Amino acid sequence: MKKSSADALTLARPILESKKYRALNLPPETVVDLIQLALEHGLKPDQAVDEARKKLHNIVAPYLGDPDYAKEQDHLEHIGTFSNQDEIRSFSLRMLESHASTHERIPLLNEFYKTIFDITGKPGTILDLACAMHPFSYPWMGLPAGCLYQAYDLHQPRVDLINQYFKAAGINGQAFYGDILLNPPPHQADAAFFFKEAHRFDQRRHGCNRPFFEALNVRWLVVSLPASNLTGRFDLADRQRKLVSDTLAGLNWPVTEVLVGTELIFCIRKNNG
Repeated sequence: MKKSSADALTLARPILESKKYRALNLPPETVVDLIQLALEHGLKPDQAVDEARKKLHNIVAPYLGDPDYAKEQDHLEHIGTFSNQDEIRSFSLRMLESHASTHERIPLLNEFYKTIFDITGKPGTILDLACAMHPFSYPWMGLPAGCLYQAYDLHQPRVDLINQYFKAAGINGQAFYGDILLNPPPHQADAAFFFKEAHRFDQRRHGCNRPFFEALNVRWLVVSLPASNLTGRFDLADRQRKLVSDTLAGLNWPVTEVLVGTELIFCIRKNNG
């Protein structure tokens, strides 16, 4: 960790211990990184803390919604193992409905994954990066038996719930807690999902997507971005295409772009994967 004129960890503690973020149990290094970056840009300590709070709000995205994690964990503990596929799908839908990003995809679930896998083939190993509630879409993916599904998120209660869900549903998967921008997953995989997140990564640290993508040991990188804002009033497609184009400039990675609903999907074939 770089040194600065202020102790970034000391500055981060009031944010981590605040009522808003304490229950999320966020990785301390995430907040430290935000403050450190602001300090390196010449902001004074108080200004750096304010800037970190603004960026953290965007990273955590509380405006997208969340279930009651403790309640849902209690529910899974009570049932132990789902008794059938209908029960798995019912629970999964409730989780997908709790988060705006996955809620809007529900009517298109079957089409969404068929479109992707028609391009990439069905993967035997998957990294779900900054996953949020997306792993609960698993029943609609049609993945081969035994597919290894590894999910990553910096929200500890969410990670705990996903791990319990994998166990209850008999899914060969594991969720990992941590900041993937600071510590990209080292695991090799056929495909990595990075859904509706690249634009927020760029807002956190401009230009960070390229080194992040390069660090991933995968054959296919499937990036999705919203083609419009949450209200549907603003067309974002050209902006998102530019973000992907700028990120991949000079890299010999073929890209196939498709649109499913209001979601632009970029299937990127990594030549070093």
